[in-house]
Amino acid sequence: MPLDQEFTDYVKDSFGPKATPKTHRVLGSLIQHIHDFTRENHITVDEWMWGVNFINRIGQMSDAARNEGILVCDVIGVEALVDDITHASDSHDHTSSAIIGPFYRENSPVYPYGGSIIQQDVGGEKTLVIGKVTDTKGNPLKGAKIEVWHCAPNGLYEQQDPDQVEYNLRGTFYSDDEGKYAFVGLRPTAYPIPYDGPAGDLLTLMDRSPMRPGHIHWRVTHPTYHSLITQIYDRECKHTKDDTVFAVKEDIIVDFKPLGDVPEYKEQGVVNRLDYDIILILEEEIQKTRQKVRDHQADVEKKLTDKFEKNQIA
Repeated sequence: MPLDQEFTDYVKDSFGPKATPKTHRVLGSLIQHIHDFTRENHITVDEWMWGVNFINRIGQMSDAARNEGILVCDVIGVEALVDDITHASDSHDHTSSAIIGPFYRENSPVYPYGGSIIQQDVGGEKTLVIGKVTDTKGNPLKGAKIEVWHCAPNGLYEQQDPDQVEYNLRGTFYSDDEGKYAFVGLRPTAYPIPYDGPAGDLLTLMDRSPMRPGHIHWRVTHPTYHSLITQIYDRECKHTKDDTVFAVKEDIIVDFKPLGDVPEYKEQGVVNRLDYDIILILEEEIQKTRQKVRDHQADVEKKLTDKFEKNQIA
């Protein structure tokens, strides 16, 4: 018979006196679930070594241009779950969040209102994205920092593609006095996530498609407001209802429309338009709603600490 719960409790109780209450709560729970999983599935040495090598490969494939750890979490729904849990207690009067994904880069070029993030012609449909940033009461937010990025029509982000120039199809904008912003990009293209590594191995094992729907990434920040990380999805993309990383939410599916009569953008070859407003919520409001979660966690940690101290005395 495999080692039972008594052994698992022995491992969980082995922490030293300097281990924090949160360490007891989080790692204790992790140990419990891993031991239960191992017993439930009768994991053998060969299977365990396969898992160890799989985890090692995640690190070996990760670098500044690719985060395989996030990709693996994505294909088994963990990042989407973490995003949902993080925001579960939030009110619903602001723009919904979504996963950040593995291709965010800091310090993208700053462009003026209406500027183009297309530094290099890679094909695709040029699109004007325009809107405003407000608070939950509709007041415009001046100086909101808006970072956007999306892949090229070949399905690759610039740091994946040696044929694209640095920071192509990504940029930073700031909302004006009326909270307005605008930029020119491409109508987003559906693409397969990289599947030449551990994440792809998992998709193969599960007989699943690697396709993500066409989307644009956003990171919007403003002093005293809660930072927003989200994505928008093209309603007409056939993969929007079957996202391999489970990140699509109904309220961030959008409709691209013909540009209309906007001469200054027609001259640039723009053919589509997306009107997209962003609503930010005050950080203090977010923290109020999350206090109940922190209080519950603190209660669990206190009980674990009391148990540990009692065992130490015994």
